[in-house]
Amino acid sequence: MLSWPALGTRVTVRYRRPAGSVPPLTDAVGHLLEVEPVVRVRTKTGAVVEFAPADAVALRTLADAPVRTSAIRALEHAIAAAWPGAEQTWLDGWLLRAGHDAGLTANSAVPLDISAQTTAVPAIVAWYERHGLTPWLVIPDRLLALPSGLVNDRTEQILVRAAAGGHAGVSPANEEGISPASGRYPLFGEFARAAVTDAPDGTRWVGLSEIRAEDHHAAGLECEQLLAWGAQRGATHGYLQVADDDTGAATLAESLGFRLHHRRRYVDARCAGWATV
Repeated sequence: MLSWPALGTRVTVRYRRPAGSVPPLTDAVGHLLEVEPVVRVRTKTGAVVEFAPADAVALRTLADAPVRTSAIRALEHAIAAAWPGAEQTWLDGWLLRAGHDAGLTANSAVPLDISAQTTAVPAIVAWYERHGLTPWLVIPDRLLALPSGLVNDRTEQILVRAAAGGHAGVSPANEEGISPASGRYPLFGEFARAAVTDAPDGTRWVGLSEIRAEDHHAAGLECEQLLAWGAQRGATHGYLQVADDDTGAATLAESLGFRLHHRRRYVDARCAGWATV
């Protein structure tokens, strides 16, 4: 019997094909979605291969393929769409957002376009000061060259997995404490917030954020339900935002099969380090 790794791990599995098939064995290479009652592996094309656990004859774990900068930018577009703020504007390749709440995600500027440069920082500072807000910049991995010596206010991980999982048939709209929602509007549960948005590359994402993992079991069940809610609305992939110092949410994410896609950091645009770029 094979010893399966955590869901979300990239694997290659050799398994038996139906009797009489030529060749009798074949391989599935991709991320492990499920092992019971059937093994499900999502390949790099997005297709899902399914077979019985008893048909698996060999297993090898693989290192995750490097994440392309274009994939980071595409996912950041989807994240930004989930947190548009009450007011937003584009400035030299940066998306600037101002929201009603105090959350950094909805009150920060992100360099989404490939044309974004640090020369826009003074204008970004002026825009946020006119709104009476701190000019926070959220800088994802590899999207912008940063000066040395910047002080981070917050760092976080963006983790990903397939949207559908072991609870794909559960609808959170029918669960007590979770309000029905449709389309791309955010859905608020007791332990997390979810939103379905599209990336420029055509991928539809369901994003989880504001994770509260005090009750690990209940939070995990609700996150699966929210991922299923997104899958029912066409999302093929899910992401989860976790602050680096939030060990509870990080542990929950690992148990749900999420894996690291990229990191991002928040810095005050008024810090002196920008003058050295």
